[in-house]
Amino acid sequence: MVKKERWIEIIKDFHERGIPELIERSINIPYEIPLKRVISIIGPRRAGKTYSMFQLAGKVIKSGADITRIVYVNFERAEIQGCRGKDLLSMMEAFYELYPQNRDKKTWLFLDEIQNVEEWEGFVRTVIDTENIQIFISGSSSRLLSREIATSMRGRTITYTVLPFSFVDHLTVSGLETGKHLSSSERSKIIHELGVYMQNGGYPEVVLYPEGKKNILLDIIDTTIYRDIVERYKIRNTKLLKMLIKSLISSEAREFSAHKFYNFIKSMGMKASKNAIYDYENALAEVFFIFLIRRYSPSLKQTEQSLPKMYLVDNGILTENGVNDTGRLMENLVLNEIIRRGEEVHYYKSSDGKEVDFVILEKKQVAKLIQVSFSLEQMDTKEREVTALLKASKELGCNNLLIITSSKEGSEIIKSKKINYVPLWKWMLAN
Repeated sequence: MVKKERWIEIIKDFHERGIPELIERSINIPYEIPLKRVISIIGPRRAGKTYSMFQLAGKVIKSGADITRIVYVNFERAEIQGCRGKDLLSMMEAFYELYPQNRDKKTWLFLDEIQNVEEWEGFVRTVIDTENIQIFISGSSSRLLSREIATSMRGRTITYTVLPFSFVDHLTVSGLETGKHLSSSERSKIIHELGVYMQNGGYPEVVLYPEGKKNILLDIIDTTIYRDIVERYKIRNTKLLKMLIKSLISSEAREFSAHKFYNFIKSMGMKASKNAIYDYENALAEVFFIFLIRRYSPSLKQTEQSLPKMYLVDNGILTENGVNDTGRLMENLVLNEIIRRGEEVHYYKSSDGKEVDFVILEKKQVAKLIQVSFSLEQMDTKEREVTALLKASKELGCNNLLIITSSKEGSEIIKSKKINYVPLWKWMLAN
């Protein structure tokens, strides 16, 4: 049990420290909504969820509210480990004891890494039903999106995902403008920074301190494996988990067969069940270490049963594990940006096996087909990419066709279909 005196200390400490100096990120999360809904912020560990909360708190203060109307608590603090839902009621009692004038005022409550609190849902439901409070919760597990959470919250959440820095955020740190009209010098600098971003990735600590990239990323990987996966999912076979991660990285942007991986480890004399492999794979996806993209089919059953293609949450992890193929790095960047934009995405294989990298759905309908290719200067490369697009266009009834390249820009008509070309740097800045 957390005593009221401890809560008072935590609340006052936050108010005395104030909002830390921030890099303004391109996140589109409202600091208040005209509904009795909880705003849920999810994403991978150390991607910036906490600073997104601080950014939102800063907007609250800029709107005219005093900082004493804001409560921020990080539930990874050692002194409140084991905190339960009923302790949160004690926290609110401490807050109103400190600031009784706030009982009649709008209050903003930021609960960071809430998954560490047992029975937190009951507290949140009670508060949003009875108090004039806007609640924000964050967590490193996509279980905050699970059916169980949705059921317990009775559909009272609106969820936003925070990933590592976008390219726009990276340019902000670099002090570069991204306006509509660019000089040749500005354009060259942006393209240079894209190369840096493609290699280093977007984890905020790496962007701010690229010299420490290796150690920072190793620490993030170790923390993700041992804290977010091994402890949370009670995984015993850590050797199998590490081998799975290595195999996933080597097969990144390609179809991954858990069955083939099972046969591989079996041939090495290791004991493991297929179910364990599927569980480990899903655990890696739940903590946002990987994204599993399924093959598109009008049949939901066929989509769910398809072999997934795997992408990593950050390019830096790829390059630190020896992946330096520019085409793969470009494709991983594009996938992450698509997810950052909140679009529903799949890949596609035509009836004759030709593959399209990304199928974008809007309202469950195919809205755009995207290929990613570093260069189209080789005739066979362009023919492969274009032929796959045209085949998918015919089979899926979609005429919005795009190829993202390193430099090619414009459009052309091929077999009565318009294909657009856009350089990666310009596509990354489009939204």
